[in-house]
Amino acid sequence: QVQVVESGGGSVQAGGSLRLSCALSRSTFSIYSTGWYRQAPGKQRDLVADINNRGITSYVDSVKGRFTISRDNAKNTVYLEMNSLKPEDTGVYYCKILTSAGPRYWGQGTQVTVSS
Repeated sequence: QVQVVESGGGSVQAGGSLRLSCALSRSTFSIYSTGWYRQAPGKQRDLVADINNRGITSYVDSVKGRFTISRDNAKNTVYLEMNSLKPEDTGVYYCKILTSAGPRYWGQGTQVTVSS
């Protein structure tokens, strides 16, 4: 059965770093594209970073220069490296995977809390 497992969240002070992982397992198909979404308390879930099938990345303005999305195709894993974290980055982070066959999967979410 296909699984998408997120990990790497936690609580850090402002200026700290975290690396989130999103692993697609037990799938016949590889990752086609992935988006990382953030849902802050009381707010909607918004796209933060994306990497498409060509490896092209995009970021919301508020995280440009601080966050990096990357992919390890051999491991079917996508990462979100978060540096210089700010309290405004606090929220639940979800990965959304589009596989090469078409089906889409959401991760379970991982909490990121940044304190000042």
